[in-house]
Amino acid sequence: MFRISQLLKTFHDDLPAPTAKEMARKMPGPVVIWNLIRRCNLQCKHCYSTSLDIDFKDELTTEQIKATIDDLKVANVPVLILSGGEPLLRPDIFEITAYAKAKGFYVALSTNGTLINEDNIEQIKAADYQYVGISIDGLEEFHDEFRRQKGSFKTSMHALKLCKEAGIKVGMRLCLTRDNFKDLPAMLDLMEENSVDKFYLSHLNYSGRGKRNAETDAMFQMTKDAMEMLYERAYKHISQGIDTDFVTGNNDADGPFLLQWIEKKFGLQYPQRVKNLHQRLISWGGNASGVNVANIDNTGTIHPDTYWWNHHIGNVKEQLFSDVWKNTQDPLMLGFRQSPRPVKGRCQACEYLNVCGGNTRTRAFAQTGDAWAEDPGCYLDDVEIGLSKEMQAQLSSLQGAQVESIPFVEV
Repeated sequence: MFRISQLLKTFHDDLPAPTAKEMARKMPGPVVIWNLIRRCNLQCKHCYSTSLDIDFKDELTTEQIKATIDDLKVANVPVLILSGGEPLLRPDIFEITAYAKAKGFYVALSTNGTLINEDNIEQIKAADYQYVGISIDGLEEFHDEFRRQKGSFKTSMHALKLCKEAGIKVGMRLCLTRDNFKDLPAMLDLMEENSVDKFYLSHLNYSGRGKRNAETDAMFQMTKDAMEMLYERAYKHISQGIDTDFVTGNNDADGPFLLQWIEKKFGLQYPQRVKNLHQRLISWGGNASGVNVANIDNTGTIHPDTYWWNHHIGNVKEQLFSDVWKNTQDPLMLGFRQSPRPVKGRCQACEYLNVCGGNTRTRAFAQTGDAWAEDPGCYLDDVEIGLSKEMQAQLSSLQGAQVESIPFVEV
């Protein structure tokens, strides 16, 4: 997750500069995104878990989940994000939450919001989630069509209202596509009007149902326009003293693009702060799949992140997560943990490789069958990533050539 607001605060005179400790990304263990259930009451077009409103076989029991939570503590996992499908469809969701909270985890809930109502808002409040993220993918017409359920926009917006009234920290989550870009300014206005604490923009990733809709991914210039819109709105909130958090996910080109935007906006005024930010982004390291991010699916299978559901590295029914994560010799995982990562093409030649970490590998795999090919979702052009004309010509001549890949097992 790329924290725009946190980074932009560096360029406001009334706020302290980050400490050296804040600039480093040294986590004791990975953030775990846990798909507790695959069943969902919606059939969203971009769903990476390809969920349906049916029961799925072999899902973890309550006791298996509790045993895994105990082991996640051993693995020094600091954060659990409970997701689905729709996690509120699990009858034991609040029992699971209470158990994780008692163990000292930061616990967040990722939901479509349609099941939050006056009947359960007090339970959700009592669960004491540090954060509840609700998916709102555009204004009413687009959202209902994208989520494939008429009325889902109104119910999800009502859920936001109920959470705010209950004193729960809540965020809007939007998956950016070419078709909902036009709604983004109004979505940011809705955030302000409803005093929403956080705005999360997710770039479309080509996996699950999202893979079949790769053609609806936002065009690169629209992506840049959307990012600049977020940067401007986040800085406006900082300047006005509005305590909000703007973040993005699933495209680590956001780091280099923010750096370039800041250089244009603040380079003459704060040259040293720009240099410090560049170093901070290098320390952060970009994409964290298989390193600082892990995924456990509804059957207990462990993945490098939520978009690698085709790739298994273990299962908590048979192995301890702590052992698998620490000792895996899986080739894909070893590649993730290599520095720099063994990326190819434009990514290998990019001057910002140490900032973005090679970006999201699932797009490369979905488009080419090679997890280490250049990321087709990088929205920066050759000039913006520092490629010389000679390098551009060389890469062009290699296009389509067969290059030996680091292998991994697709299950």
